[in-house]
Amino acid sequence: MRLEHDFLGDMEVPDDAYYGVQTLRAMENFSITGEKLDADFIVAMAIVKKAAALANIATGRLDPKIGAALVTAADEVIAGKLHDQFPVDPIQGGAGTSINMNTNEVLVNRALELIGEAKGRYDIISPNNHANMAQSTNDAFPTGIKVCIIRKSKSLLKALNYLADTLDKKAVEFKDVLKMGRTHLQDAIPITLGQEFASYASAVRRGIKRIESAMLSIHTINMGATAIGTGLNAEPEYIVEVARQLAEITGEPFVTATNLIDATNNTDGFADVSASLKITALVLIKMANDFRLMASGPRCGLNEIKLPPRQPGSSIMPGKVNPVMPEVLNQTCYQVLGNDVAVGMGVENGQFELNVMEPVIAFNIFNSMRYLTNAVNKFTKLCVENVQANEEQCQMWLDRSVGIVTALLPHIGYENSSMLAKEAYNTGRPIREIILEKGLLTKEAMDHILSPEEMTHPGIAGKDLLEKE
Repeated sequence: MRLEHDFLGDMEVPDDAYYGVQTLRAMENFSITGEKLDADFIVAMAIVKKAAALANIATGRLDPKIGAALVTAADEVIAGKLHDQFPVDPIQGGAGTSINMNTNEVLVNRALELIGEAKGRYDIISPNNHANMAQSTNDAFPTGIKVCIIRKSKSLLKALNYLADTLDKKAVEFKDVLKMGRTHLQDAIPITLGQEFASYASAVRRGIKRIESAMLSIHTINMGATAIGTGLNAEPEYIVEVARQLAEITGEPFVTATNLIDATNNTDGFADVSASLKITALVLIKMANDFRLMASGPRCGLNEIKLPPRQPGSSIMPGKVNPVMPEVLNQTCYQVLGNDVAVGMGVENGQFELNVMEPVIAFNIFNSMRYLTNAVNKFTKLCVENVQANEEQCQMWLDRSVGIVTALLPHIGYENSSMLAKEAYNTGRPIREIILEKGLLTKEAMDHILSPEEMTHPGIAGKDLLEKE
């Protein structure tokens, strides 16, 4: 054990630990979720500390030897090392001070090792004086959140593009599968299964654009704002340089906020990101529910599509297979909706010069992004890629429906169309049979009007034929 000291007193720290006394206090105080810090967030905090060290070296404030050791330590954490030295709970009081100090302590103790000194020799390299130089939790922590969100957005956007591309491929595959469209869960007019899948792809791509738009504000940082945005203890040169260093390290266009006080006490940019995730989740829920309905049955439901069987569906009913991938996508999206509520409450509860609720904001956004990424990838790979159309069933529902009578309105009028619908309902006879019996159209004209091409892409072909009629 080694003895470490802060202004509250002394504490013994395991000698092999790279964290220090303030991390230990956080472990005692905040045993809340039972979860660990997100790995991307640990990396993001190390990136912020590396940028700060390089900026302080560049402005001449930080000893290059100490700075180099801190940078090397940060690079090790960025590469995935020492992540087990971040034991603090993601949800904590103190506006993220414990996470910030956990990062400072790990980097400092590793830096001390690198220069041949013992852990805990904070008189040589200090978590507060060196690793936290020209910083406060109130600028380093939210900047770390933003770096992490950007890292996670790449995986999420990749997953959503994978889903949209796969849906587009299925739209082409199903372009000639005519089926009954529905409104109010009632028969409407025909549509192709391909058109439905293309509409899902379009909605997913709109979600991608929504997330990308929300990410724009995340590139605006408040590094150099220090405690409340006034920049106390941070030189103007540092403020410019730290943003430049962060942009260079990450390859992202980070810029300093024009009003650092605003950027320190307002967190509405995080609400934008969470809202974009929530709305995208709503789109995914609707699509997953459509899949479940179209696959319902298979004998006593719609049975218009066949989902890949992933597991036995019952412990008691032999042969039952459930739509488990749409179900898990739904449940994941419900969690994202709940997370957004927590984010919104966190954003609204900032007071004066700081929002102290950033830990819960970060925790829920990170979880939402990770959950969505995993669920979308699984849903695409294990469901959408191998979904099949049941063309015979689609045609059967189409033949039994009177919804196709709507396509006849421009050609035989509303009254005749209503008469056809009523007789078809009452007798159960096919619409086509009644049309020919009553001589309302020739077979050639009827076949054209009720063809898949004309009902789903009206007016493309057969114009001359209909004009003669």
